[in-house]
Amino acid sequence: MLKSSLKGGIPVSVSLTENLRSETIGPIIPPGKKRVFRISCYAVAIAVCVSAIAKFLIILIDFVTQVSFFGNFSTAAASPADNMLGLWVIFIPAIGGILVGLMAYYGSGAIRGHGIPEAMEQILTNQSKIKPAITYLKPLSSAITIGTGGPFGAEGPIIATGGALGSTLGQILHITHNERKILLSCGATAGMSAIFGSPVAAIFLAIELLLFEFSPRSIIPVALSCITGAAGHHLLFGSSPVFAIHAAIGSPGNTALLCYSLFGLAIGALSAGVTKAVYYIEDAFSKLPVHWMWWPAIGGLAVGITGYFFPETLGVGYDNIINVLNSTLTIKAVVLLFIFKFVSWSIALGSGTSGGTLAPLLTIGGAAGFLLGNWVTSVFPSAAISAPLAALVGMSAMFAGASRALLTSIIFALETTGTSSALPALLAACTAAYMVSFFLMENTIMTEKIARRGIKTPDSFEPDLLGELTVNDVAGEQGFVINQDVSVAEAREWVKQHPEDKSNHFIIANSDNAFVGIISASNLFGMHHDTEMPIGNLIRRTPVAVNTSGTLRTALELMIKENVDVLPVISTDGDIAGILSHQHIVDAYKMDVAQSQQRKPVISVKRRVLKILVKGQRLITTSKKQKD
Repeated sequence: MLKSSLKGGIPVSVSLTENLRSETIGPIIPPGKKRVFRISCYAVAIAVCVSAIAKFLIILIDFVTQVSFFGNFSTAAASPADNMLGLWVIFIPAIGGILVGLMAYYGSGAIRGHGIPEAMEQILTNQSKIKPAITYLKPLSSAITIGTGGPFGAEGPIIATGGALGSTLGQILHITHNERKILLSCGATAGMSAIFGSPVAAIFLAIELLLFEFSPRSIIPVALSCITGAAGHHLLFGSSPVFAIHAAIGSPGNTALLCYSLFGLAIGALSAGVTKAVYYIEDAFSKLPVHWMWWPAIGGLAVGITGYFFPETLGVGYDNIINVLNSTLTIKAVVLLFIFKFVSWSIALGSGTSGGTLAPLLTIGGAAGFLLGNWVTSVFPSAAISAPLAALVGMSAMFAGASRALLTSIIFALETTGTSSALPALLAACTAAYMVSFFLMENTIMTEKIARRGIKTPDSFEPDLLGELTVNDVAGEQGFVINQDVSVAEAREWVKQHPEDKSNHFIIANSDNAFVGIISASNLFGMHHDTEMPIGNLIRRTPVAVNTSGTLRTALELMIKENVDVLPVISTDGDIAGILSHQHIVDAYKMDVAQSQQRKPVISVKRRVLKILVKGQRLITTSKKQKD
């Protein structure tokens, strides 16, 4: 038996002996640069396909609209608000709801909802595996819903469709589930970029709502897919901003910025109310004594009744957003749009039909901002509130408050309107709305549904402790190592005499303290072994070790992969310079948690004041002595 005393400093740079796996040299960085390049190529290909699907979706919506409200077999753009059906308009959305309910029941229930929560759920619980059928069922069901008057936007369906396409490709290829998550995010954000021409906002959407990380392996493919989606938008839809504001917007003054901040607070509270109302209605539908397949039809009936009294609530309604931003509607029309759009959309969404939430939220928020701006202007004319900017602030703040995607909401407003001068007002209002939403709501409109299923959504980006600390920081410098020439009987006796060593694996070295291998406790105490043979003969594993420059994440991954709970730390010469156990890693994590929870001042104000007073007293005393 060799009792190796592992003392002394651990080398900073280590090269392992030839019999060790090369994978233990340095940190393991999956998936590697080649993998990132390959995933990026897949991302671009997915974005090209999603751009084409986005165009097809818009054409399909226009076709269904023409057939449903005008009886024309045409793909020309048309608004349901221009229909001349009279009372018959009430039944068109209900018919669409019946069709969507049947598709959900006989096709896939995953088409229900507005897309982003469903994608988040698959990322968090199902290794980003979405049924391939969603790739065609989601756009088809959404086109029927929106084309028959559903008050939704096309962005939610295309995000869900793009995510499904990326996930499907990821299930065909030989890739990890993390890479599949990246492809899912690439498809989803490419869809948003293709619809709105907002690639930067789409990148932030991926970071804030889908990826839950920020790293080169994810951001490079996502950025490339969003750029490709934006190129598809310019090619297929044109290069003009989707929500162009015709009036020039100047930089707001301090008084105006204060007002916009207050707008953000108010709309943040409104966004919380809107979110709670949507899920209250969803709960009400769940209590109906009818099968959920018929809920979209009931919701569609409510949409039709609302559309009969206020036709502008029917359909996508992007023109409503443009009209509010350009102040082309009367105050009365904006009030009615605000009320009826909310009623129609909340009931339809609560019914579980297929459609997006972004356009309705923008409409409601823009109308609220416009009304607040007009009220402040009438009461405080000196505040210099711009009506278009007030509407834009309301639109963006509603998005920020309801989804808590702060950066996405700000950049989205800038990209879709082309008004860079609005940045200070947007930053003030969206931050205020985000803050109010954070304090008033446990979950957002995007996460409430999956939270009710017991799924927790990550809400913070924190440094990876295991990726920051190296083996050198925590490895034990002393420990017992068994010599390979010791007999099995002696090794067993040694283990029995040292019950404090509860390891399931033991490190074996030669007489020169060079690492030879690892054996398990079950192997050591196997009944069929010759107790007189050297313990080195029991080594069955390919030797694995870790060097001092590797991170704790590297070591932990290696422990998990090899199913061991100790690893030798190898010096430059191949000697065992330390031992790393799983307990070392746990202790390091505990220490970091304890330090992060300590609440004590670094600078003592009381001591500083006392020092200043003492110095002052000394100066006064010295001055008096000099005068005397």
